[in-house]
Amino acid sequence: MAKLRNDTFIRALLHQPTDYTPIWIMRQAGRYLPEYNQTRARAGDFLSLCKNPDLATEVTLQPLARFPLDAAILFSDILTIPDAMGLGLYFAPNEGPKFERPLREEWEIRALIAPDPVEHLRYVIDAVSQIRRALDNSVPLIGFSGSPFTLACYMIEGEGGTEFAVTKKMLYQRPDLLHHILSVNAQAVTAYLNAQIQAGAQAVMLFDTWGGALSHHAYHEFSLPYMQQIIGGLIRRHDNADVPVILFTKGGGNWLESMAATGCDALGLDWSTDIQSARTRVGERVALQGNLDPAVMLTDPATIASEAGKVLAAYGSGNGHVFNLGHGISQFTPPENVAALVDAVHNQSVTYHTSR
Repeated sequence: MAKLRNDTFIRALLHQPTDYTPIWIMRQAGRYLPEYNQTRARAGDFLSLCKNPDLATEVTLQPLARFPLDAAILFSDILTIPDAMGLGLYFAPNEGPKFERPLREEWEIRALIAPDPVEHLRYVIDAVSQIRRALDNSVPLIGFSGSPFTLACYMIEGEGGTEFAVTKKMLYQRPDLLHHILSVNAQAVTAYLNAQIQAGAQAVMLFDTWGGALSHHAYHEFSLPYMQQIIGGLIRRHDNADVPVILFTKGGGNWLESMAATGCDALGLDWSTDIQSARTRVGERVALQGNLDPAVMLTDPATIASEAGKVLAAYGSGNGHVFNLGHGISQFTPPENVAALVDAVHNQSVTYHTSR
């Protein structure tokens, strides 16, 4: 394969020297961009957009046409796997994702099987191949999946939320059932991410969005081991290049040392975790990605440049930092503020890197 023209993001994840701190933004192809909204309207709805490789490619490339970002991320949704398992994913207007058939009965849970990504998630794999070709080795492409526990929360509750009462009741009363769901999910995610890598994803990220809702002991029993299992089963080298893995548990700042021991290459940090102390805690074991508060993006270019500078200074000199928000960008963010952030990170970070 031809060499990437800009491999700064990959090198940062692998703790190799870079000339500046690379940046990409969680949910960078999204509703804050007018062109995204136009494409989504053409698709008819969000799920139709996800399931059309041509349109998924189009929206993946839209932020890169506007901003000099250092990576593209596949446009998809974390709930494609449970949808392929037959749970009936749909998006209610202004209510987020829901499932028609949440997992409540023991027989349904015991009957759960991991889908074959090439057969049941072909539209995602086709989109990865198409996006990779369209990028033409300009910047790397990130593939992703939800974590087994995060997927389980949606699969059991039937929707997103914050209390996860049904899931936690199962966790404490019938841990065997939850472990079964998590085991099937881990198999599914491993196969799904490997299919993305084989189709052209050059880095992959595990989104453990709801892992932070767990107690210390529950996290180490019901979330972390399954992510470690996935990481151990991933293709880590493809087309003569390393494929780095990013692990992100939102609200997981208490468990960075445990997360760093999973075999991942980098940890994503949300805005509640101080990046300076995180770097002290994990040392050189993993790179760090993050972690500007997404609310900063609602302000103005001068404030954004100042706040970005604080994150860069907190990480300090040296390699192993990928700049990002601490979670997804708000749909109310003015696009010119994203331009200001990318410029600020690229310009201000040079002073923290010695030339190779």
